[in-house]
Amino acid sequence: MKTRLIFTFFFSLIGLLSFAQEKKDKEVKKEKWKYEPNFMVGVDVLNSGVSFFSDRKLYQGFISSRIKNNVHGVVEAGFESNIYQKNSYDAKATGPFIKLGAFYMLAKDPENQFNGFYAGGKVGGSFYTQEYMAVPVRGYGGSSSSIAFPSSTQSTYWLEGTIGGRVQLFESNFYIDVNLQPKYLVFTTKQDEIQPMIVPGFGRSSSKFNMGFAWNIAYKF
Repeated sequence: MKTRLIFTFFFSLIGLLSFAQEKKDKEVKKEKWKYEPNFMVGVDVLNSGVSFFSDRKLYQGFISSRIKNNVHGVVEAGFESNIYQKNSYDAKATGPFIKLGAFYMLAKDPENQFNGFYAGGKVGGSFYTQEYMAVPVRGYGGSSSSIAFPSSTQSTYWLEGTIGGRVQLFESNFYIDVNLQPKYLVFTTKQDEIQPMIVPGFGRSSSKFNMGFAWNIAYKF
């Protein structure tokens, strides 16, 4: 009799555990990922403001969206016009650029998942018009001179990191978003084998490395 009760209890327990596990599996299956539309649109007010007082005219903005948990996708686009006058070079470049990427919220406010610090990466590309008014060349006997090149259309691509943070302004839908953008040039077309000194969206630099900065005002829809 005791043996029968023990077996009955044992199999009843197994049955309950199996039922509980089956119910749990069904709940997990029901919890499938579903994207809920959310967008944040921002404008770089710092560089736009500085454009009124410098040779560099840079206007850029972004659209970001939380994809899942702490992962956000981001698209940036803009327009830049700038000049390069250094080491006997005299050049200018004008054109649009675009960047695509994502970032991860490293630390966020428990009460607002859009507040916090983040890090990520992007791929950037620029399609622009450049003109060299003067390019230094070494002449006969070591003398120095310069030559000019006509306007041409070029393209440049780079990898870009992003490290920054965003914070909500009071109880509104506005946010301040500030970030640093270390950049590495991957590929560029060249005019007569001349390395571009200035690339819209990448910046003014004679090397493959550069650093950008953005101070944005954003609105969350």
